[in-house]
Amino acid sequence: MIDIIPAIDLIDGQCVRLKRGDFARSTPYSVDPVEMAKRFETAGLRRLHLVDLDGARKRRLENVAILERIAAATDLTIDCGGGIQTTADVRTIFDAGAAIATVGSVAVTRPDTFFEWIEMFGSDRILLGADARMGNLAINGWLEDTDVGLIQFLENTSANGVTQAFVTDISNDGMLLGPAISVYEEIRRRLPDLSLIASGGVSSMTDISNLDRLGCAGAIVGKAFYENVITLDDIRNYVG
Repeated sequence: MIDIIPAIDLIDGQCVRLKRGDFARSTPYSVDPVEMAKRFETAGLRRLHLVDLDGARKRRLENVAILERIAAATDLTIDCGGGIQTTADVRTIFDAGAAIATVGSVAVTRPDTFFEWIEMFGSDRILLGADARMGNLAINGWLEDTDVGLIQFLENTSANGVTQAFVTDISNDGMLLGPAISVYEEIRRRLPDLSLIASGGVSSMTDISNLDRLGCAGAIVGKAFYENVITLDDIRNYVG
């Protein structure tokens, strides 16, 4: 069964959701991040995707204390990213309670460093984050577009030890328009051995079922939870 992975995105210590990666179009939610994580766990979920948007924008870790609080309050397997720039940063988030470090921008701008982390920590503890807009990667909190093609990038990183990746279609993220099925179909066709996590646009249990049938290992769900488009009761029924 596909892993349903709830997302908590942080700005100034608050849960937020962006629309298409635009920091000027962020929606804050009043729920405490730790309380939200506990709700997800109570519903039967096992994973958490934690994103330090402040860190991604400033290129340094900013919300480690919240990671520590969530890790102390739950047994969720946490992948955490945003602002990771150095080996010391990777160790910091592991020490704070993350099981997996999510790395995106460094994999694009300093691939040798990224591949060193895979060798140092193991491919099971490094989750590649590939965020794409119109087929090309965007980095540094989606603020900087590149001319690096998504599929070519995934093929290259997979050839160098990457075994798991989450791929976000930025045009769908935060819009509740449904996931980019055609993008994930192409990735599954070209890279059938890659553990692929779909991210962006999931807005119904049908979307999750479709991604499951496609062979995705996981589906990251964000705004749909916060807007009660997908409820925690839906998750309980699905997991059960």
